Amino acid sequence: MVKDPICGMMVDEKKAKFKSEHMGKTYYFCSGMCKQKFDAAPHKYAK
Repeated sequence: MVKDPICGMMVDEKKAKFKSEHMGKTYYFCSGMCKQKFDAAPHKYAK
């Protein structure tokens, strides 16, 4: 399980439908809305 960087919800990375890559790291999301928000400003949410 990993934490959605937008809303903080725990997401099973093996079953996640929504994911993005930023600077070589994969981020997983609970919904398309969280992914869309991340994709608009990944530098703001990536750690």
